[in-house]
Amino acid sequence: MKRILPDLLKNWFGYTRRERRSSFFLLLVTLAIAGIRFIVPAHNLTIQVTDINSFGPLFDSAGKTSQNSGIQSHYNKNYSVQSERLLELNSCDSASLESLPGLGPVLSSRIIKYRNLLGGFVSVEQLREVYGLSEETYKLVSVMLKADSGLVRKIPVNSADYRQLIRLPYFERSEVSSILKYRELMKKVESIGELVENKIITPEKAKKIGPYLSF
Repeated sequence: MKRILPDLLKNWFGYTRRERRSSFFLLLVTLAIAGIRFIVPAHNLTIQVTDINSFGPLFDSAGKTSQNSGIQSHYNKNYSVQSERLLELNSCDSASLESLPGLGPVLSSRIIKYRNLLGGFVSVEQLREVYGLSEETYKLVSVMLKADSGLVRKIPVNSADYRQLIRLPYFERSEVSSILKYRELMKKVESIGELVENKIITPEKAKKIGPYLSF
């Protein structure tokens, strides 16, 4: 009879005595933890977050300013060195141009001739006007060149004759004739704006020929 009850409990619950002890102990631990949560009041943890922007003046006055100064100094130095290495269009010779990729003796000679015809290049972009120079070649060499507009030879409008004025390839014959007639009538042309106002040349033409004229 004594053996029947334990065997019955074992078969009913499916646990041995050792397993029941472990389960009972685990139950006590669970109840203890639950009791602590109800007995001990909960505490809210407050975390203070400081805005990093409040340190802005420190970064601006120290690291950032120093870094920007260093970058600007490095950029200016590199730009200066790069500018010195560029070939100047208004003072270079044909041999110097031939050393550039895509420019053989023929194109180099044409560039020099066109430069003499103009009186000098105001900008590197005018190379697009050179006969036979492709857009591909222009893009290749334009980054290696610079044009000093201060070296351009200007035409004195108030003393130049027809031959001197028509030398500039941007002029039409009718425009040169109109300028000479207007100058004869007014005795003097004060500015290129005066020629535009009197419809002797268009504003677009004035932008092209302006750098080549003096009054």
